[in-house]
Amino acid sequence: MPLINHNDLRTFISQLMQAYGASEDEATLISEHSVEANLVGHDSHGVIQIPTYIDRIQRGHIKPGAEIEINNESRTTARINGNWGFGYYVSDFAMKLAIKKAQEDNIAAITVVQQSHVGRVASYPLMAAKEGMIAIMTADSGRGPKMVVPFGGKERKLGTNPICIAFPSNLDGTMFVDMATSSVAAGKINLARSRGKDIPFGWILDKDGNQTNDPNDFSQGGAILPLGADQGHKGYGLSAAVETFSGILTGLGFGVSKDGIHNDGCLMIVMNVEAFRDLEVFKQEVTDFALDLSSTEVASGYDRVYYPGEIEHITKQDRIQNGIYVEDTTVANINKFAEESDIKGNLDPYLH
Repeated sequence: MPLINHNDLRTFISQLMQAYGASEDEATLISEHSVEANLVGHDSHGVIQIPTYIDRIQRGHIKPGAEIEINNESRTTARINGNWGFGYYVSDFAMKLAIKKAQEDNIAAITVVQQSHVGRVASYPLMAAKEGMIAIMTADSGRGPKMVVPFGGKERKLGTNPICIAFPSNLDGTMFVDMATSSVAAGKINLARSRGKDIPFGWILDKDGNQTNDPNDFSQGGAILPLGADQGHKGYGLSAAVETFSGILTGLGFGVSKDGIHNDGCLMIVMNVEAFRDLEVFKQEVTDFALDLSSTEVASGYDRVYYPGEIEHITKQDRIQNGIYVEDTTVANINKFAEESDIKGNLDPYLH
């Protein structure tokens, strides 16, 4: 697979999104968040998504320049309506508002509706952690197409329903958890298909309800299993909770709407650590805790133990220095839209 420098990729994606109607501010955030996903190793939520966003712009599912509305606002809460704007831009705005409210009143909770795909959910709680806050974020596709079966079923009823929690610390890389409540994020299946690779058994079912390792079965009537394998009732329960927060509490509802528009409903909760503990003491204790976890004696078959979020930090340092891998099919798809736009050139000159 070809490699590309993260700065070159970020600049190119920003120019490409502007060519398809995004403002400079919107394009900057889209490129920053999507390339960051590639940098930390979450390629399924990186620039592989850019062609999908452009397609949704062309179909009217994403509205560049949409005005963000703040509804039902109190000192500690708000309901954000993105009016079908870019999810990166809307959720970045919402998290900044939540941080501001928590700085003033110690805690904030915000719901977000009518926005497009938000990308890697961790992008937003990590913003709060940098400000000395603890943040929780859940996301759901609203009444858009579903991908995940309830435990014991074979019919798609749930989204992949991710949740992220991030903590401030003195670590070089933030301690956080960012996970789908399904066995895998849908983007990882699409990534495997793009790279021509099989997937592990336990990720998906085929259209007949049988486990399979062929990623193509997912798009041919298959479905994703809930997190937990034979203990999948736990992931199923957590997924239902996330959907209640992100679908029902937000007002998006559940099930699938006929319009089929992707709509990431979100709940963001931000807590000011200073309301509970001295911030610097807390940060050091989190640091000590994380390092204690990573010093655990290693079991057979493993190289070492990582604290939650450490692998992403290590991956980012490597990719900043050595470049980001981008599969040939993604390069081709991005180049196709670039060549159909009024920008000059494509990704090829930046690849090595």
